[in-house]
Amino acid sequence: MAMIKGRTFLLAGLLALSTAAGAAEQGPLRATATAAARSEQAGGEQARVIVRYREDSSVVRAAAARGQVQAQHAGTLGARVGLRLQDGRPMGLRQQLVQASGLSAQALAERLAQDPQVEWAVPDRRRRAAFVPNDPFFASGQSSPMPPAGQWWLRPYDSTLVSATRTTKAWDTSRGSGVVVAVLDTGVRSEHPDLAGRFLPGYNMISPDSGGCLTGNGSCRNADATDPGDWVSQADINNHPSLFDSSWHGTQVSGIVGAGTNNALGVAGVAGSAQILPVRVLGKCGGYDSDIIDGIRWAAGLTVTGAPVNPNPAQVINLSLGGSGACGTAYQRAINEVLALGVTVVVAAGNEGDAVGAPANCTGVVAVGGLRHVGTKVGYSSLGPQVAISAPAGNCVNETGACLYPIVTTANDGATTPGNSIYTDAFNYSVGTSFSAPIVAGTAALMKSANASLTGTRIRTLLRATARPFPTTGGDSTSGVCHAPNGTPQDSECYCTTSTCGAGMLDSAAAVAAAVSDVAAVISASPSTPVAGARVTLSSSGSSVGSGRSIASYAWSITGGGALASFVSATNAASATLDTSGAGTVTVSLTITDDQGHSGSTTLALPVASSSLQAAISASPSAPTVGDSVALSAAGSTVDSGRSIASYQWEIVDGGTRAAFSGSTTGATATLTTSAAGTVTLRLTVTDNQGLSSSVEQSLQISAQAASSGGGGGGSSWPFGLGLALAGLALRRRR
Repeated sequence: MAMIKGRTFLLAGLLALSTAAGAAEQGPLRATATAAARSEQAGGEQARVIVRYREDSSVVRAAAARGQVQAQHAGTLGARVGLRLQDGRPMGLRQQLVQASGLSAQALAERLAQDPQVEWAVPDRRRRAAFVPNDPFFASGQSSPMPPAGQWWLRPYDSTLVSATRTTKAWDTSRGSGVVVAVLDTGVRSEHPDLAGRFLPGYNMISPDSGGCLTGNGSCRNADATDPGDWVSQADINNHPSLFDSSWHGTQVSGIVGAGTNNALGVAGVAGSAQILPVRVLGKCGGYDSDIIDGIRWAAGLTVTGAPVNPNPAQVINLSLGGSGACGTAYQRAINEVLALGVTVVVAAGNEGDAVGAPANCTGVVAVGGLRHVGTKVGYSSLGPQVAISAPAGNCVNETGACLYPIVTTANDGATTPGNSIYTDAFNYSVGTSFSAPIVAGTAALMKSANASLTGTRIRTLLRATARPFPTTGGDSTSGVCHAPNGTPQDSECYCTTSTCGAGMLDSAAAVAAAVSDVAAVISASPSTPVAGARVTLSSSGSSVGSGRSIASYAWSITGGGALASFVSATNAASATLDTSGAGTVTVSLTITDDQGHSGSTTLALPVASSSLQAAISASPSAPTVGDSVALSAAGSTVDSGRSIASYQWEIVDGGTRAAFSGSTTGATATLTTSAAGTVTLRLTVTDNQGLSSSVEQSLQISAQAASSGGGGGGSSWPFGLGLALAGLALRRRR
């Protein structure tokens, strides 16, 4: 992106990167899936729970004594827990279905599991066939010119497709029906067969341009959001020396958001049942901030001078555009206005590999960074603390030949004016954060469709809360950790952190599930990268539930790496503490339940490193005599990279009658005064800023003072006197 004479340029999603690291819509398979999921969560239908009774429970023994061989104990169990329960189908002597009204299955299961007669209780959930679209370019195993991986970013993640978003799982709950997504871009080609019927009446927001680079579409500011092409002619080059063909950028973005899904055509959109509102704000040489700001406001249904009121206000706005510099007052004011209406604003982070520019750095937007298929930051993606979340952006892996992991979408083959409707592929490929953003915008539409009460701010919270942790392995062998922007582009892949690439990797399925329950479980750890032996404090303070509700219970558990850590606190409070004992990965799980019985869970993979913390003592003199003052130092102690020694403790563990400390025993140095010959054993304990400690012991041999060789009382031979003199010299040298 670049700013020239106040113009904001669109993100270069179609640039060939050299970085190695870079028909009518068919109805849903099950139209009632979303409604059924909501009803089950809200307790609107009868809760069903599978109960397993303990072998020694009184109800089982009593039933057996009566000759009863099937479990039908709802009445007895209900009386014990204070609920009106009905017997469901028996599943043997000790197991049965139990039903109740007025609360969710999850809440009922948790209530029954607390009874000492019950071994366990779990919700009897409704399962449905997983939705797999019949769009021909969706599946893997594609033939050239399509990339072999197909629409890889929509499928479940695995060891190869680490950043894939599980959108297919989200489709079992929501397809985006009833939601309007505004695409503010170059306009669209509505004749594309995979976009037929997908568009609402849009608007061309581009103003007349006197700078010599025409950006209008016929007469400027009209109701025609068609993209006529943004190619640059020689006359345009005379004013703006940059030649490029038409990008059909808005058509590509629209296809990612909402191409017809399950229509046996081309590709699947993220929100295939949502409606797309095209707003043309970019032309041949980009677009002015004033036009983009008016487009944001118009898309949300606000009044814009000289334009009719939009009769179809958007709930989600996608901005795959941007420029350098900070978010100005004009942008922030417009964004604040639409956020107040409950709109979600999704913005591409940028393709500069450096600091996030405007409007992605405006407060309240969902700024989206770009990931490679292995979950590392793709080289070109901008980064920084303003990024809210990251999503697949497309990457090629190889520097030449077919692009292996692009984002396949709808396009046009016209170099200047419109040509034929096509799809991008492995050679005419789409990569860039321009295409990360609409994946997130489509997910926001799925969430809004699943729970119409969600505001844009809440959707942003749930997106971040359900994001998966970034990987720490799997990238190129030369990949390092992403660092804060410093003016020099980080144009190679790097391992993301939460301060550079957002809260984590987009998980569409988890986000939609959280939208249905409106419960977001969040774990934070301090320290976040502990070393073996350190104590870690886990907090749920970032967790949240829907408006008017409160968190009723917490449940912490270790679900991976249990041999490397253990809890040293209660596991049913808002925070928990665990001690680590070995290097590796410890996976911690948190489930929170609100006061209406809605639950949400999350996990945190906690990397535990080996520790190099080691206490060391040096003493001067190292062989003191009685009466010496010995200087002790901990300067040789080592500490892990990125950490520091927070405290020191010096002790005499043996020989305390022969020496004593004179002065402080809690600094990096200490002073020992000797008083008698013999051995003194010292201990130094150093503790780092993560609470990890290391101790070392060292013994000092204290010698007696040399005797004087004065006259009277028998002489000594000359050699013996010389020996004493030399011994004294040696002692003095050691002092």
